[in-house]
Amino acid sequence: MASACSADDSRPVPHPEHQYLDLMERVWRAGSERVDRTGVGTRSVMGAMLRYDLAGGAMPLVTTKRVYWKTATRELLWFLTGETNIRPLVLQGVKIWNEWPHARYVRETGNEIPLENFVGRIAEDADFAARWGDLGPVYGKQWVDWPTYRYRPDGLFERGGGINQVAEVVASLRDNPGSRRHIIEGWNVAELDRMALPPCHKTYQFHVAGHEMGQGRLNAVLYQRSCDVALGLPFNLWSAALLVRMLAQQTDLQPGELVWMGGDTHLYLNHAHLIEEQLAREPRGRPRLEITRRPPTIFDYRIEDFEVYGYTPHPPIKAPVAV
Repeated sequence: MASACSADDSRPVPHPEHQYLDLMERVWRAGSERVDRTGVGTRSVMGAMLRYDLAGGAMPLVTTKRVYWKTATRELLWFLTGETNIRPLVLQGVKIWNEWPHARYVRETGNEIPLENFVGRIAEDADFAARWGDLGPVYGKQWVDWPTYRYRPDGLFERGGGINQVAEVVASLRDNPGSRRHIIEGWNVAELDRMALPPCHKTYQFHVAGHEMGQGRLNAVLYQRSCDVALGLPFNLWSAALLVRMLAQQTDLQPGELVWMGGDTHLYLNHAHLIEEQLAREPRGRPRLEITRRPPTIFDYRIEDFEVYGYTPHPPIKAPVAV
């Protein structure tokens, strides 16, 4: 006769994606309906948490709809360059930032140019892109070139050197793994009004466990102040896990756990068709990432360095982006 313990051990391990689907259902069924900045309207909860084990190449890549992980990867690599103009993304076919500069162009010029025509001009005309494609000091600028200022002898301020937070975290993980200051911060209060969109995934903190035993594991917490569960969160989870994997490789650590924490966690009211269809689907497969090359620094990865195996998702579900 099997013991209660052995019976429990025989139960299948829940698919890690169910926690994402449970969060989506909670927000949609029980969230507070609110008027939001975009005017579209949301259902929202305050405070959420998801946990993913990244051991063995596992990644939180959503399978109940296709997520274009290469697009999310190209965005992360773009962040690491410190670039803030969409032109490098446009030239790679990445569309996720196009709506914000297009909206600014229409607002400031009164020219109701279609989005696809605007993006075409960004690709073809470097001068036009320099004028209209910049997003302000968004994510990558804060990550690798956080501005500093100093007093001049005449009492005025002048710009000092920028702080590369990512490089500092790599160094601190290597040299002082027990530190509680392994942080990358995007929320620069002094520059929020210059950003096309203030950072949603704003604070990353890293933690090394088991280092004293010889093989440390790199854990991470991402705090996201504002989260679009349907469209944004699948990208955010992939990108955060990918950053952990890259940092772990660069610091000779093993990938540990990614903990995602959401502040205003919401679904847009015009995404009802996506939500209902996705909640009716079951996760399938357990995607795994292999990093095929170790470049000299964390800033030298290329899209060709990443291979995903075991990804057999359901079809994509389209929905509009709220700007």
